[in-house]
Amino acid sequence: MERGLLWLPLLVIFFWLAWMGWSEYQKIEAYRRWAEPFDRAKYDIYAVLGQTGKTLIWGKPTRSGPIDLQSLSLDRVRDIRLLVDKQPVTLESLPTQGKPAIELSFDDPQSLIQIPFTEIPLAAQWTRYLQEQLKIVN
Repeated sequence: MERGLLWLPLLVIFFWLAWMGWSEYQKIEAYRRWAEPFDRAKYDIYAVLGQTGKTLIWGKPTRSGPIDLQSLSLDRVRDIRLLVDKQPVTLESLPTQGKPAIELSFDDPQSLIQIPFTEIPLAAQWTRYLQEQLKIVN
């Protein structure tokens, strides 16, 4: 009886881990279906992002597909920069730790959009790419 009680928490942990894995798999499959029509797309636990031509669309990943989707045209964007821990960084000297985000600014200084990322190198790649696209558009 005592040994059974000792194994019960391990069994609960096993089922919890299995459920978490299944849940993440469902999110990735929903993202894969969502990302098919885009020229370029990214997925991480904080946000999904897709680009087709001049249009960027992003939202929050869920098992049933992305929610809270927002979109904008690169025509409206004035500047794109990389933030790490809410501080601007240069793409040449990236920090190794912190919470990255891409910041999109517009002609109105009060209008800022931040798209979160989990990995700094991935955020830097997207920042470079979007800055190049912004030069083409402008």
